[in-house]
Amino acid sequence: MPPPTRNSLPLTRGRAIAALVVLCLAELLVVIDNTIINIALPTLGRELRTGVSGLQWSVDAYTLTFAGFLLAAGNLGDRYGRRLVLYVGIVGFGAGSALAANTDTLGELVSARAVMGVFAAAVFPATLALVVAIFTEPRQRSIAVGIWAGVAGIAIVGGPVVSGWLLAHFSWHSVFWVNVPVALIALVGTWLWVPEVKVAVPHRLDVPGLLLSIAGVSLLVWAIIEAPRHGWTSWQTAVAALAATIGLLAFVVRQLRTADPLLDVRLFRIRRFWVPAAAISVGFFSLFGFIFFFTVYFQAIRGYSTLETGVRALPYAVGIALAAPIAMTIGRRIGTALPVALGLGFMCVGFAVASSADELTAYPTVILPATIVMGAGLAFVQGPATELLMSNLAEEDMGVGAAVNDTTREVGGALGVAVLGSMLSSVYSGAIRPQLDGTALPKDAADIAISSVFGGLEVAARIPVPELQARAYTAVREAFLDGMGATSWTATAVTGVGAVAVLVFLPWREGRHQSIDIPIETEKAGG
Repeated sequence: MPPPTRNSLPLTRGRAIAALVVLCLAELLVVIDNTIINIALPTLGRELRTGVSGLQWSVDAYTLTFAGFLLAAGNLGDRYGRRLVLYVGIVGFGAGSALAANTDTLGELVSARAVMGVFAAAVFPATLALVVAIFTEPRQRSIAVGIWAGVAGIAIVGGPVVSGWLLAHFSWHSVFWVNVPVALIALVGTWLWVPEVKVAVPHRLDVPGLLLSIAGVSLLVWAIIEAPRHGWTSWQTAVAALAATIGLLAFVVRQLRTADPLLDVRLFRIRRFWVPAAAISVGFFSLFGFIFFFTVYFQAIRGYSTLETGVRALPYAVGIALAAPIAMTIGRRIGTALPVALGLGFMCVGFAVASSADELTAYPTVILPATIVMGAGLAFVQGPATELLMSNLAEEDMGVGAAVNDTTREVGGALGVAVLGSMLSSVYSGAIRPQLDGTALPKDAADIAISSVFGGLEVAARIPVPELQARAYTAVREAFLDGMGATSWTATAVTGVGAVAVLVFLPWREGRHQSIDIPIETEKAGG
């Protein structure tokens, strides 16, 4: 008797929908932690008595291990079972969250966040691979993938909202404790409704490829994260980038030579694979950049609280929710190129509007619609692009393919924060430094003012003479707005070029990979 195939999945329509809800909840759990801690950083700095560099690592440790372990986790899911890997990921993530909530020092917190990132890497690709396996009919699969992609975008934006509300009512520990009950619900839901799916006769495990993928991607993300601190041309950045390049080239060579590759790197020769992957990276580059500088803008320039800032990011999520079904419908009917190019075009327009924002810019008539348009743009990019990328994979490679899709998001987001954040910081410090020349400010105070807009506002608040204080506030805000303008125009250019590249390189009526009925083992949910 031949082994069962993917098509024998024993799910009724109701159980399939329940499984989708559970998988999206698990996805939400790990994706939201990319940004949920950001608004808590000032509180963490005070209570853990640490500086900016240490605080940043409480964010970056998660991104580093999350991105570094994605390919490995996706392959293990294909081999040993995607639901099994999902189980392990949810349990480990919940335990890591409890560990983070009980930390008393920065070192303990960074370590706990790194652990959370490893287990998040097990959850994220497993959710997408299972969604694709459960929904076999093309139209249903397209809708399900669109929902999954929409949740990923909403989760990123939702992090500051959830964090702002929790910090308004509880201590900073709550941003980690909130994960524990959600993980428990996702775990039970997975047992009840999500079936097991794995390759019936898996290839031999490529251990060297596994280790090279972890090392190469981790070093690449580390180089991106650390570049703004050490300098983009510093020896630390150069060494890390070189090591990452060597590691990734060694991975590619290994994959081309081994009989059982972790990832068929020849897929990157196919435009229907690499173009949507690149478009997703550009979309998340822009998304993370938007969150980074608009969070600072709302708090430092407009004077909003953490909760008020989080709430003003919600229209981005509204734009995603409204546009996602439209984008998937267009993608199914006329192809992926147009909605993806339109999405990057929408984001381009949104950043162009943001480039002229100042402390007097009207929120309801300018910032609000621009935010919604950018959210709609992300929905037009990630849903159709994800669906096309996954449709060009064989069934046995869905887990590692989902990991490629997820890695593009994490690397793109890390680049967005690093590149746009570095530019914002450079323009701000360059603009504020001449304003401090000739003043009687002590060197320590001047250094604080140059380091960030929040430092500048803090120093200005200490000036006892009202007239000089007002001038200092104005100088700091204008310097930041100069930086935000330059950053926004950079994002405008990146998304604009991305839109044109999609139109040029992605076939308008693309074909889809027609996978054969590859043996896939399935097991009923609850078993």
